[in-house]
Amino acid sequence: MKPIASATGTVINEVFGRAYERGDRPALIDLHAGLVYGYRKLVTEVTRAASGMVRRGARRDQVVGVYVGTACAQTLAVHTVLAAGGVAAPVDAALPAHEVAAALNACDARTLITTRDLAGVAVRAADESRVRQVIAFGDALDALDFRELLTLEPTALPALDPTTQDALVLAGGHRVGHADLLQRMAELEGSVRLADSDVVLATWPPDGGCDLVALIAVAVARGALVVAANGLSPADLAGTGHDFGVTVVTAAPGLLERVG
Repeated sequence: MKPIASATGTVINEVFGRAYERGDRPALIDLHAGLVYGYRKLVTEVTRAASGMVRRGARRDQVVGVYVGTACAQTLAVHTVLAAGGVAAPVDAALPAHEVAAALNACDARTLITTRDLAGVAVRAADESRVRQVIAFGDALDALDFRELLTLEPTALPALDPTTQDALVLAGGHRVGHADLLQRMAELEGSVRLADSDVVLATWPPDGGCDLVALIAVAVARGALVVAANGLSPADLAGTGHDFGVTVVTAAPGLLERVG
């Protein structure tokens, strides 16, 4: 399914506007998840899943929790929610069920997207919150498989107004609009100025902030390749950097550095 164009100035338009034409060029390699996504596959799955969410009753401005353990899952989940007109609420993957429930209640989330390894905690958190639907990447008890969203009859995605539409609600309740997230992407890129020849080594884990979301978004927008490698030892990171020809690395807190 070729993506339906979103309004100029939205995150979806800016990130995926040229993704389909880049074809099978790799966009995201998640070493922890063992997954490789090309540009066309990434934008197609986001669009199809967003259509599936709309088909199942997702509403504009609805908050959807994103409690996942990998960068790839966070990328798919957040952009699916945005394309469906919703607001994504990243939740730190290290939190236990009662704290996840508190975070979901604080932002009034009614849907939660998770990964199979966290699905048990996610379902318990849903039981303690107002969440009525858990979607999991993979088969999990009491959760809808994300892949089922891809099989539903396509429907039109909502038109978004980037001047008023929220994109994220972060830990602590801070809301980030589409324009704000685009600004954070620009700030994060800074003087590094990513190009389609760059390979970015991302070591930040999924958490309740927006830096990992912004990093992968700006890299995809620029046509670069992201290698997500959070959790690796320094020795393994050095080897990974050499193997993939890394040109840009993440540095704490929220900074990118060019190497080589």
